Amino acid sequence: MNFKLLGKSGLAVSELCLGTMTFGNTTNEADSIEMIDRYIDHGGNFIDTADVYVSGKSEEIVGKAIKNRRSDVVLATKVRMTTSNNINGVGLSRKHIMDGVEASLKRLQTDYVDLYQVHVWDHATPIEETLRTLDDLVTSGKVRYIGCSNFFAWQLMKSLAYSDASRYVRFVSIQPQYSLVSRQMDREMHSLCLEEKVGIIPWAPLGGGFLTGRYTREEPIEGRMTSKVGESAWINRASDKNFAIVDAVIEAAKELDKSPAQVALRWLIQREGITSPIFGASKLEQFEDNIGAIGWEMPVDIWHRLDQVSALPDDYPNRFIDKFRRPFE
Repeated sequence: MNFKLLGKSGLAVSELCLGTMTFGNTTNEADSIEMIDRYIDHGGNFIDTADVYVSGKSEEIVGKAIKNRRSDVVLATKVRMTTSNNINGVGLSRKHIMDGVEASLKRLQTDYVDLYQVHVWDHATPIEETLRTLDDLVTSGKVRYIGCSNFFAWQLMKSLAYSDASRYVRFVSIQPQYSLVSRQMDREMHSLCLEEKVGIIPWAPLGGGFLTGRYTREEPIEGRMTSKVGESAWINRASDKNFAIVDAVIEAAKELDKSPAQVALRWLIQREGITSPIFGASKLEQFEDNIGAIGWEMPVDIWHRLDQVSALPDDYPNRFIDKFRRPFE
């Protein structure tokens, strides 16, 4: 397992992050703990969860699994979503963040979180209030670093600018949806993160399973792709372009003697600016397949082939700006 620094920090994290959204749900507790043990044995140190994953059960399982090896793990969790029926049981207010971190620490059986992430922007709460609260948590020692997730580029830049102006800690990372079949962040977010040295830790790097190669062009009748809502709903994945991408991934997998999942993950690992894709698994067999994305390099020509087939259309303002680029840019 290789390691990268997380954004503009000295925190080293493994090139694959273990996601735990299924822990306590489709992955039972015993298998969840076994996955964490295997992940750490492979050299991984970066584990991601959230207070709303399986109503807090995911955090409880993670806490139990790492209790005796806490210092070996970079532990990430999130706050923002609804956690109670109380009117203040949602959002990024000082109250909800303070209540949320205490509840997460208790479930995780630890006295600090390495990376505390805001799950989604909160239009009801001024970002000044949120950032001041997060800065206080870092000062208190309950949080080591802060990050965000599912932001627009303007929201991230506004947050960074306010942190810098107020001398607060700044977001070291962002957790966006990003994969070969979901590259919307290439329009603005990717270049912003490179410019501001914000680490990118993508969720759904396999497109919710779409890039594993097990789906045909016929709508499935079982599995998560049958959902009518969510990013991985069939209606959001089943396009001619996405199937062309899957075909290219399968072809590359045959050439490299790897699985499609390993190829899709490896493309992301080698993408500029990507710190650590977050992979999840419902079964131990899926975990073993995904962890096979480490320990090898994808040839440059194959990487570029996948990059080209999955690239966004050349739209405005990029096609306009490109006309005026200077020769040495």
